[in-house]
Amino acid sequence: MQMRRTITSIFLACALLFFPLTERAQQSSPDTKAQAPAPAKPAAPNQESTQKSDQTIKTVVNLVDVLFTVLNRRNKLVPELEKDEFKIWDEKTPQEIRYFSRQTDLPLRIGMLLDTSNSIRDRIKFEQDASINFLFSVLRRNKDEAFVMTFDDEPQIVQGFTGDAGALRDEITKTKAGGGTAIYDAVYEACVKELSHPPRPPGDQPDVVRRVMILISDGDDNLSMHTRADAIEMAQRTSVVIYTISTSTQWISLSQTDPNKMGDRKYHLTDGDKILQEMAEETGGRAFFPYHVDDLDQSFQDIGDELRNQYSIAYIPTNYALDGRYHKIRIEVPDHKGYQVRARRGYFARANTNVPATPNPPGGGAQ
Repeated sequence: MQMRRTITSIFLACALLFFPLTERAQQSSPDTKAQAPAPAKPAAPNQESTQKSDQTIKTVVNLVDVLFTVLNRRNKLVPELEKDEFKIWDEKTPQEIRYFSRQTDLPLRIGMLLDTSNSIRDRIKFEQDASINFLFSVLRRNKDEAFVMTFDDEPQIVQGFTGDAGALRDEITKTKAGGGTAIYDAVYEACVKELSHPPRPPGDQPDVVRRVMILISDGDDNLSMHTRADAIEMAQRTSVVIYTISTSTQWISLSQTDPNKMGDRKYHLTDGDKILQEMAEETGGRAFFPYHVDDLDQSFQDIGDELRNQYSIAYIPTNYALDGRYHKIRIEVPDHKGYQVRARRGYFARANTNVPATPNPPGGGAQ
């Protein structure tokens, strides 16, 4: 009996000794629900909001970044202006310029989009010559890169990004016409799949490149799943400047086929031409309406010079809200009459969730 009481006393003492250790272990367990962190509070307006889920980090920054070129009365580049010489408005409201830079001699990342539908069958040779001439006149070896996309019923990459103009030429000469026309799908997919994350330049420099699209077509779309507004918005959100070259010849008379008789001037725009013009102007590019390929030679060189001599302005809109509304942008140089600014005309105020994330500083990334 005495032995049984002794064993019971030892058991109780051991239980009292280990109980605090067990309690403390339970309190410090990482799986305990009481220790779970509270949900993060939404970020205040005009601040960066970061949400982490597994391997994805989504960031929303209310910073509007605008790339643009300034030309004088003679359509010559003006590359030496300072920050204080510019004024910018967002929906008629003046804005404070937060970031400003002059960016010259930057690497180009070019998307060459060729219409290969039935509607341009008679001008397929013109398309091939125009695109090849552009690439050979603008691409700089070991610095610039381009890809080729054709589109008829659907878009197709026929040559990925490369700096080899010869490889690009070889694929362009293989193109054949046939099928419908899906221009808007081609522009949309070229921005999302290629130009939103172009190859980085060599070295340790920041990922700052110029994203350019050369769209050669008659402008008549009849098969796209995306709308024209979708295509323009995606180009704006990925900072892609679109230059369009019309293949339409409905305006040509027999007397105008002589290149020495104003054959490069178009006085009547078709509906397709107007679409091409809108896509170019909304993204800060230019539209061309040539008849002969030779009419484009100097224009191609001018495009290359423009893209390597641009300004970058970034600002935080005073009335920003992620409501999806389109905001018009206007940039002026008040002290220099006759100067014209070529820039995208606006942006859509919504989170950039449809474009693959790329770490870009102001001047090199998407809005």
